[in-house]
Amino acid sequence: MSTKVHDFCVVGGGIVGLATALTLLQRRPGSSVVVIEKEHDVAAHQTGHNSGVIHAGIYYQPGSRKALFCKQGSEWTRRFCDDHGIGYRNTGKLIVATDDLEVERMRALHERALINELDVELIDAAELRRREPAITGKGAIFLRSTGIVDYRAVCRTMAQEVAAHGGEVRLATPVVGIAETASRVEIDVQNGGVRERVLADRLVVCGGIQADRLAALAGLEPDFRMVPFRGEYYRLRPELNSIVNTLIYPVPDPSLPFLGVHLTLMMDGGVTIGPNAVLGFAREGYPKLSVNAADLKDMVRFGGFWKLARKQLRTGITEQWDSLYRPGYLKRVQKYCPQLKVSDFRPEEAGIRAQAVRADGSMIEDFHFLTTDRMLHVANAPSPAATSAMPIAGYVADQILGAEAKA
Repeated sequence: MSTKVHDFCVVGGGIVGLATALTLLQRRPGSSVVVIEKEHDVAAHQTGHNSGVIHAGIYYQPGSRKALFCKQGSEWTRRFCDDHGIGYRNTGKLIVATDDLEVERMRALHERALINELDVELIDAAELRRREPAITGKGAIFLRSTGIVDYRAVCRTMAQEVAAHGGEVRLATPVVGIAETASRVEIDVQNGGVRERVLADRLVVCGGIQADRLAALAGLEPDFRMVPFRGEYYRLRPELNSIVNTLIYPVPDPSLPFLGVHLTLMMDGGVTIGPNAVLGFAREGYPKLSVNAADLKDMVRFGGFWKLARKQLRTGITEQWDSLYRPGYLKRVQKYCPQLKVSDFRPEEAGIRAQAVRADGSMIEDFHFLTTDRMLHVANAPSPAATSAMPIAGYVADQILGAEAKA
Protein backbone atom coordinates (compact mmCIF):
# COMPACT_ATOMS: atom_id res chain seq x y z
CA MET A 1 0.00 0.00 0.00
CA SER A 2 1.29 3.43 -0.93
CA THR A 3 1.68 5.83 2.00
CA LYS A 4 1.36 8.92 -0.18
CA VAL A 5 -1.80 10.87 0.53
CA HIS A 6 -3.06 12.75 -2.51
CA ASP A 7 -4.79 16.05 -1.98
CA PHE A 8 -7.59 15.01 -4.32
CA CYS A 9 -8.66 11.79 -5.99
CA VAL A 10 -11.22 11.83 -8.79
CA VAL A 11 -12.90 8.57 -9.80
CA GLY A 12 -14.09 8.61 -13.41
CA GLY A 13 -12.32 9.55 -16.63
CA GLY A 14 -15.30 10.98 -18.46
CA ILE A 15 -15.55 14.67 -19.24
CA VAL A 16 -16.95 15.66 -15.83
CA GLY A 17 -14.22 13.82 -13.93
CA LEU A 18 -11.44 15.24 -16.09
CA ALA A 19 -12.88 18.75 -15.88
CA THR A 20 -13.02 18.42 -12.10
CA ALA A 21 -9.40 17.29 -11.87
CA LEU A 22 -8.26 20.12 -14.13
CA THR A 23 -10.24 22.71 -12.17
CA LEU A 24 -8.77 21.56 -8.86
CA LEU A 25 -5.25 21.76 -10.31
CA GLN A 26 -5.88 25.23 -11.68
CA ARG A 27 -7.31 26.51 -8.42
CA ARG A 28 -4.70 24.80 -6.24
CA PRO A 29 -1.46 24.75 -8.28
CA GLY A 30 0.96 22.14 -7.01
CA SER A 31 -1.76 19.94 -5.53
CA SER A 32 -1.47 16.19 -5.86
CA VAL A 33 -4.43 15.08 -8.00
CA VAL A 34 -5.01 11.58 -9.34
CA VAL A 35 -7.81 10.50 -11.70
CA ILE A 36 -8.77 6.82 -11.59
CA GLU A 37 -10.53 5.31 -14.63
CA LYS A 38 -11.44 1.65 -15.03
CA GLU A 39 -11.27 1.63 -18.84
CA HIS A 40 -8.20 1.75 -21.08
CA ASP A 41 -9.06 5.18 -22.45
CA VAL A 42 -10.83 8.30 -21.23
CA ALA A 43 -14.38 9.09 -22.40
CA ALA A 44 -15.08 5.38 -22.85
CA HIS A 45 -18.77 5.49 -21.98
CA GLN A 46 -21.35 8.31 -21.92
CA THR A 47 -18.97 11.06 -23.00
CA GLY A 48 -17.73 9.09 -25.97
CA HIS A 49 -21.13 7.77 -27.06
CA ASN A 50 -23.21 10.94 -27.25
CA SER A 51 -24.24 12.93 -30.32
CA GLY A 52 -21.41 15.44 -30.00
CA VAL A 53 -23.68 18.46 -29.63
CA ILE A 54 -22.59 21.66 -27.88
CA HIS A 55 -25.96 22.51 -26.36
CA ALA A 56 -27.18 26.05 -25.74
CA GLY A 57 -29.62 25.33 -22.89
CA ILE A 58 -33.01 26.12 -24.44
CA TYR A 59 -34.98 23.28 -22.85
CA TYR A 60 -34.15 23.79 -19.21
CA GLN A 61 -36.14 25.43 -16.45
CA PRO A 62 -34.96 29.03 -15.94
CA GLY A 63 -32.82 29.24 -12.83
CA SER A 64 -32.01 25.52 -12.79
CA ARG A 65 -28.46 24.24 -12.68
CA LYS A 66 -29.02 22.72 -16.11
CA ALA A 67 -29.89 26.09 -17.65
CA LEU A 68 -27.06 27.98 -15.96
CA PHE A 69 -24.37 25.33 -16.39
CA CYS A 70 -25.26 24.67 -20.02
CA LYS A 71 -24.99 28.30 -21.08
CA GLN A 72 -21.68 28.76 -19.25
CA GLY A 73 -20.39 25.42 -20.52
CA SER A 74 -21.20 26.17 -24.14
CA GLU A 75 -18.95 29.23 -23.98
CA TRP A 76 -16.19 27.38 -22.12
CA THR A 77 -16.18 24.44 -24.55
CA ARG A 78 -15.53 26.73 -27.49
CA ARG A 79 -12.76 28.59 -25.65
CA PHE A 80 -11.10 25.34 -24.68
CA CYS A 81 -11.24 24.10 -28.26
CA ASP A 82 -9.87 27.40 -29.58
CA ASP A 83 -7.02 27.34 -27.06
CA HIS A 84 -6.03 23.77 -27.91
CA GLY A 85 -6.67 23.53 -31.63
CA ILE A 86 -9.66 21.21 -31.38
CA GLY A 87 -12.07 21.49 -34.28
CA TYR A 88 -15.73 22.31 -33.76
CA ARG A 89 -18.56 23.78 -35.84
CA ASN A 90 -21.13 26.42 -34.98
CA THR A 91 -23.94 24.75 -36.88
CA GLY A 92 -26.96 26.26 -35.19
CA LYS A 93 -30.11 24.28 -34.56
CA LEU A 94 -33.70 24.39 -35.84
CA ILE A 95 -36.44 23.06 -33.56
CA VAL A 96 -39.26 22.29 -36.00
CA ALA A 97 -43.01 22.30 -35.28
CA THR A 98 -45.05 20.06 -37.59
CA ASP A 99 -48.60 20.49 -36.24
CA ASP A 100 -50.70 22.95 -34.28
CA LEU A 101 -49.92 21.39 -30.88
CA GLU A 102 -46.21 21.58 -31.60
CA VAL A 103 -46.60 25.22 -32.68
CA GLU A 104 -48.03 26.00 -29.23
CA ARG A 105 -45.17 24.13 -27.55
CA MET A 106 -42.67 25.87 -29.82
CA ARG A 107 -43.90 29.29 -28.76
CA ALA A 108 -43.68 28.33 -25.09
CA LEU A 109 -40.16 27.05 -25.68
CA HIS A 110 -39.26 30.31 -27.42
CA GLU A 111 -40.45 32.25 -24.38
CA ARG A 112 -38.30 30.05 -22.14
CA ALA A 113 -35.30 30.68 -24.41
CA LEU A 114 -35.79 34.43 -24.04
CA ILE A 115 -35.97 34.12 -20.26
CA ASN A 116 -32.73 32.11 -20.40
CA GLU A 117 -31.23 34.98 -22.47
CA LEU A 118 -30.40 32.84 -25.49
CA ASP A 119 -29.90 34.08 -29.04
CA VAL A 120 -33.00 32.67 -30.74
CA GLU A 121 -35.19 33.51 -33.71
CA LEU A 122 -38.74 32.38 -34.45
CA ILE A 123 -39.24 31.66 -38.16
CA ASP A 124 -42.31 30.74 -40.23
CA ALA A 125 -42.85 27.84 -42.63
CA ALA A 126 -41.68 29.77 -45.70
CA GLU A 127 -38.44 30.84 -44.06
CA LEU A 128 -37.87 27.31 -42.77
CA ARG A 129 -38.24 25.92 -46.29
CA ARG A 130 -35.92 28.62 -47.68
CA ARG A 131 -33.19 27.74 -45.17
CA GLU A 132 -33.72 23.98 -45.23
CA PRO A 133 -35.41 22.81 -48.47
CA ALA A 134 -35.58 19.18 -47.27
CA ILE A 135 -37.41 20.09 -44.05
CA THR A 136 -41.16 20.58 -43.72
CA GLY A 137 -42.89 22.29 -40.82
CA LYS A 138 -45.26 25.04 -39.70
CA GLY A 139 -42.41 27.02 -38.20
CA ALA A 140 -39.24 26.64 -36.17
CA ILE A 141 -37.00 28.13 -33.54
CA PHE A 142 -33.52 28.89 -34.81
CA LEU A 143 -30.92 28.65 -32.05
CA ARG A 144 -27.62 30.15 -33.15
CA SER A 145 -25.42 29.04 -30.26
CA THR A 146 -25.69 25.27 -30.82
CA GLY A 147 -22.65 23.51 -32.29
CA ILE A 148 -20.91 20.18 -32.63
CA VAL A 149 -17.58 18.79 -31.43
CA ASP A 150 -15.79 15.49 -30.87
CA TYR A 151 -15.97 15.08 -27.10
CA ARG A 152 -13.49 12.21 -27.14
CA ALA A 153 -10.91 14.62 -28.57
CA VAL A 154 -11.83 17.17 -25.91
CA CYS A 155 -11.34 14.58 -23.15
CA ARG A 156 -8.01 13.36 -24.44
CA THR A 157 -6.75 16.93 -24.50
CA MET A 158 -8.12 17.50 -21.00
CA ALA A 159 -6.26 14.42 -19.78
CA GLN A 160 -3.07 15.85 -21.29
CA GLU A 161 -3.75 19.13 -19.54
CA VAL A 162 -4.24 17.35 -16.22
CA ALA A 163 -0.81 15.76 -16.67
CA ALA A 164 0.73 19.07 -17.76
CA HIS A 165 -0.53 20.68 -14.54
CA GLY A 166 1.11 17.94 -12.46
CA GLY A 167 -1.82 15.57 -12.10
CA GLU A 168 -1.97 11.85 -12.88
CA VAL A 169 -4.52 9.90 -14.93
CA ARG A 170 -4.49 6.18 -14.16
CA LEU A 171 -6.29 4.06 -16.75
CA ALA A 172 -7.39 0.42 -16.57
CA THR A 173 -7.70 0.77 -12.79
CA PRO A 174 -11.16 -0.20 -11.50
CA VAL A 175 -12.22 0.86 -8.01
CA VAL A 176 -13.20 -2.04 -5.75
CA GLY A 177 -13.51 -0.37 -2.36
CA ILE A 178 -13.98 3.08 -0.79
CA ALA A 179 -13.69 3.87 2.92
CA GLU A 180 -13.86 7.30 4.53
CA THR A 181 -12.09 7.94 7.82
CA ALA A 182 -11.83 11.08 9.95
CA SER A 183 -8.54 12.05 8.29
CA ARG A 184 -8.68 10.72 4.70
CA VAL A 185 -10.40 8.53 2.11
CA GLU A 186 -9.04 5.09 1.23
CA ILE A 187 -9.71 3.95 -2.33
CA ASP A 188 -8.96 0.31 -3.14
CA VAL A 189 -8.22 -0.37 -6.82
CA GLN A 190 -7.23 -3.28 -9.03
CA ASN A 191 -3.98 -2.65 -10.88
CA GLY A 192 -3.17 -5.49 -13.24
CA GLY A 193 -4.95 -7.95 -10.99
CA VAL A 194 -3.16 -6.67 -7.88
CA ARG A 195 -5.19 -4.85 -5.23
CA GLU A 196 -3.72 -1.52 -4.22
CA ARG A 197 -4.84 1.31 -1.97
CA VAL A 198 -4.89 4.96 -3.00
CA LEU A 199 -5.08 7.52 -0.19
CA ALA A 200 -6.58 10.98 -0.60
CA ASP A 201 -7.57 13.88 1.56
CA ARG A 202 -10.70 14.45 -0.59
CA LEU A 203 -12.53 12.23 -3.05
CA VAL A 204 -14.78 13.21 -5.96
CA VAL A 205 -16.70 10.42 -7.71
CA CYS A 206 -17.94 11.04 -11.26
CA GLY A 207 -19.20 7.55 -11.96
CA GLY A 208 -21.87 8.11 -14.60
CA ILE A 209 -23.99 4.99 -15.03
CA GLN A 210 -22.21 3.40 -12.03
CA ALA A 211 -22.88 6.35 -9.69
CA ASP A 212 -25.28 4.46 -7.42
CA ARG A 213 -22.95 1.47 -7.05
CA LEU A 214 -19.95 3.64 -6.27
CA ALA A 215 -21.95 5.57 -3.68
CA ALA A 216 -23.02 2.30 -2.06
CA LEU A 217 -19.44 1.05 -2.21
CA ALA A 218 -18.46 4.13 -0.22
CA GLY A 219 -20.97 3.27 2.50
CA LEU A 220 -23.66 5.73 1.43
CA GLU A 221 -27.32 4.95 0.96
CA PRO A 222 -28.12 6.58 -2.38
CA ASP A 223 -31.66 7.88 -2.76
CA PHE A 224 -31.83 6.66 -6.35
CA ARG A 225 -30.80 3.88 -8.74
CA MET A 226 -29.38 4.22 -12.21
CA VAL A 227 -31.59 2.88 -14.99
CA PRO A 228 -29.97 2.60 -18.43
CA PHE A 229 -31.75 3.76 -21.57
CA ARG A 230 -30.23 2.88 -24.92
CA GLY A 231 -30.13 5.74 -27.38
CA GLU A 232 -30.08 4.07 -30.78
CA TYR A 233 -28.85 5.95 -33.83
CA TYR A 234 -28.65 5.41 -37.56
CA ARG A 235 -26.36 7.16 -40.01
CA LEU A 236 -27.63 8.42 -43.34
CA ARG A 237 -25.98 7.08 -46.46
CA PRO A 238 -23.07 9.35 -47.52
CA GLU A 239 -24.97 10.71 -50.52
CA LEU A 240 -27.25 12.51 -48.04
CA ASN A 241 -24.51 14.23 -46.03
CA SER A 242 -25.67 17.62 -47.34
CA ILE A 243 -29.38 17.04 -46.79
CA VAL A 244 -29.45 19.71 -44.04
CA ASN A 245 -27.30 22.69 -43.10
CA THR A 246 -28.11 22.80 -39.40
CA LEU A 247 -29.12 20.39 -36.65
CA ILE A 248 -32.82 19.53 -36.96
CA TYR A 249 -34.79 18.70 -33.81
CA PRO A 250 -38.51 18.10 -33.28
CA VAL A 251 -40.38 20.17 -30.72
CA PRO A 252 -40.17 17.99 -27.59
CA ASP A 253 -43.16 16.71 -25.67
CA PRO A 254 -42.78 18.32 -22.21
CA SER A 255 -44.32 15.24 -20.56
CA LEU A 256 -41.40 13.08 -21.75
CA PRO A 257 -37.79 13.24 -20.53
CA PHE A 258 -36.18 12.84 -23.96
CA LEU A 259 -35.85 15.27 -26.86
CA GLY A 260 -36.99 13.04 -29.70
CA VAL A 261 -35.33 11.72 -32.84
CA HIS A 262 -33.29 14.39 -34.61
CA LEU A 263 -30.88 14.89 -37.50
CA THR A 264 -27.39 15.68 -36.28
CA LEU A 265 -24.43 16.85 -38.32
CA MET A 266 -21.23 15.08 -37.25
CA MET A 267 -17.65 16.30 -37.18
CA ASP A 268 -16.66 13.63 -39.73
CA GLY A 269 -19.11 15.12 -42.25
CA GLY A 270 -21.85 12.54 -41.81
CA VAL A 271 -25.43 12.91 -40.57
CA THR A 272 -26.98 10.72 -37.87
CA ILE A 273 -30.63 10.08 -37.02
CA GLY A 274 -31.56 9.51 -33.40
CA PRO A 275 -31.69 8.75 -30.64
CA ASN A 276 -34.73 6.87 -29.47
CA ALA A 277 -34.93 5.85 -25.81
CA VAL A 278 -35.16 2.09 -25.31
CA LEU A 279 -34.81 0.44 -21.92
CA GLY A 280 -31.36 -1.11 -21.64
CA PHE A 281 -30.54 -4.46 -20.10
CA ALA A 282 -26.84 -3.69 -19.68
CA ARG A 283 -25.41 -0.50 -18.23
CA GLU A 284 -22.47 -0.54 -20.59
CA GLY A 285 -23.87 -2.70 -23.40
CA TYR A 286 -23.80 -0.79 -26.67
CA PRO A 287 -24.56 -3.56 -29.22
CA LYS A 288 -28.23 -4.29 -29.79
CA LEU A 289 -29.77 -6.90 -27.45
CA SER A 290 -26.93 -6.57 -24.93
CA VAL A 291 -27.79 -8.15 -21.58
CA ASN A 292 -25.80 -8.09 -18.34
CA ALA A 293 -27.25 -10.41 -15.72
CA ALA A 294 -26.10 -8.33 -12.73
CA ASP A 295 -27.43 -5.10 -14.24
CA LEU A 296 -30.76 -6.70 -15.09
CA LYS A 297 -31.08 -8.18 -11.61
CA ASP A 298 -30.38 -4.82 -9.96
CA MET A 299 -32.98 -3.13 -12.12
CA VAL A 300 -35.86 -5.57 -11.66
CA ARG A 301 -35.31 -5.72 -7.89
CA PHE A 302 -35.65 -1.93 -7.60
CA GLY A 303 -39.22 -0.86 -6.86
CA GLY A 304 -38.70 2.55 -8.44
CA PHE A 305 -38.10 0.92 -11.81
CA TRP A 306 -41.53 -0.73 -11.82
CA LYS A 307 -43.23 2.52 -10.79
CA LEU A 308 -41.43 4.32 -13.62
CA ALA A 309 -42.36 1.54 -16.04
CA ARG A 310 -46.05 1.88 -15.16
CA LYS A 311 -45.91 5.65 -15.70
CA GLN A 312 -44.19 5.34 -19.07
CA LEU A 313 -45.70 2.06 -20.27
CA ARG A 314 -47.22 3.37 -23.50
CA THR A 315 -44.10 5.36 -24.39
CA GLY A 316 -41.87 2.41 -23.58
CA ILE A 317 -43.85 0.06 -25.84
CA THR A 318 -43.71 2.58 -28.68
CA GLU A 319 -39.97 3.09 -28.28
CA GLN A 320 -39.32 -0.66 -28.20
CA TRP A 321 -41.49 -1.27 -31.26
CA ASP A 322 -39.75 1.46 -33.25
CA SER A 323 -36.40 -0.01 -32.22
CA LEU A 324 -37.36 -3.33 -33.79
CA TYR A 325 -39.37 -1.93 -36.71
CA ARG A 326 -37.42 0.57 -38.80
CA PRO A 327 -40.44 2.03 -40.61
CA GLY A 328 -41.80 3.11 -37.22
CA TYR A 329 -38.51 4.83 -36.42
CA LEU A 330 -38.51 6.43 -39.86
CA LYS A 331 -42.05 7.76 -39.41
CA ARG A 332 -40.86 10.03 -36.61
CA VAL A 333 -38.27 11.63 -38.88
CA GLN A 334 -40.58 11.87 -41.88
CA LYS A 335 -42.77 14.28 -39.91
CA TYR A 336 -40.18 16.95 -40.70
CA CYS A 337 -38.02 15.30 -43.39
CA PRO A 338 -40.46 13.41 -45.65
CA GLN A 339 -37.99 12.45 -48.37
CA LEU A 340 -36.07 9.97 -46.19
CA LYS A 341 -36.54 6.20 -46.66
CA VAL A 342 -35.57 3.15 -44.62
CA SER A 343 -32.99 2.32 -47.29
CA ASP A 344 -31.19 5.56 -46.36
CA PHE A 345 -30.34 4.18 -42.89
CA ARG A 346 -26.92 2.76 -42.07
CA PRO A 347 -25.77 1.19 -38.76
CA GLU A 348 -24.40 3.52 -36.09
CA GLU A 349 -23.18 2.85 -32.55
CA ALA A 350 -25.69 3.35 -29.75
CA GLY A 351 -25.25 5.35 -26.59
CA ILE A 352 -26.43 4.75 -23.03
CA ARG A 353 -28.24 7.43 -21.06
CA ALA A 354 -27.67 7.02 -17.33
CA GLN A 355 -30.98 8.01 -15.78
CA ALA A 356 -31.22 8.37 -12.00
CA VAL A 357 -34.60 7.17 -10.72
CA ARG A 358 -35.94 7.59 -7.20
CA ALA A 359 -37.83 4.96 -5.24
CA ASP A 360 -41.14 6.63 -6.10
CA GLY A 361 -40.45 6.15 -9.82
CA SER A 362 -39.65 9.80 -10.54
CA MET A 363 -36.67 10.67 -12.70
CA ILE A 364 -34.06 13.05 -11.32
CA GLU A 365 -33.93 15.63 -14.10
CA ASP A 366 -31.33 18.09 -12.78
CA PHE A 367 -27.75 17.51 -11.68
CA HIS A 368 -27.65 15.74 -8.32
CA PHE A 369 -24.86 15.48 -5.73
CA LEU A 370 -24.22 13.49 -2.55
CA THR A 371 -21.72 14.79 -0.01
CA THR A 372 -19.98 13.70 3.18
CA ASP A 373 -17.16 15.29 5.14
CA ARG A 374 -14.50 14.15 2.66
CA MET A 375 -16.42 12.94 -0.41
CA LEU A 376 -18.58 14.41 -3.12
CA HIS A 377 -20.43 12.10 -5.52
CA VAL A 378 -21.76 13.49 -8.79
CA ALA A 379 -24.82 11.28 -8.55
CA ASN A 380 -26.68 12.39 -11.66
CA ALA A 381 -25.17 14.17 -14.66
CA PRO A 382 -27.63 13.81 -17.55
CA SER A 383 -27.47 15.65 -20.84
CA PRO A 384 -26.21 18.36 -21.26
CA ALA A 385 -23.42 17.18 -18.93
CA ALA A 386 -20.81 17.09 -21.70
CA THR A 387 -21.49 20.71 -22.62
CA SER A 388 -21.76 21.67 -18.94
CA ALA A 389 -18.69 19.79 -17.71
CA MET A 390 -16.56 22.75 -16.67
CA PRO A 391 -19.33 24.61 -14.79
CA ILE A 392 -20.19 21.34 -13.03
CA ALA A 393 -16.51 21.00 -12.16
CA GLY A 394 -16.48 24.56 -10.85
CA TYR A 395 -19.46 23.81 -8.62
CA VAL A 396 -17.79 20.63 -7.35
CA ALA A 397 -14.53 22.46 -6.66
CA ASP A 398 -16.42 25.15 -4.75
CA GLN A 399 -17.96 22.48 -2.54
CA ILE A 400 -14.74 20.52 -2.04
CA LEU A 401 -12.49 23.50 -1.38
CA GLY A 402 -15.11 25.14 0.80
CA ALA A 403 -15.39 21.99 2.90
CA GLU A 404 -11.62 21.79 3.08
CA ALA A 405 -11.40 25.34 4.42
CA LYS A 406 -13.92 24.50 7.15
CA ALA A 407 -12.14 21.31 8.22
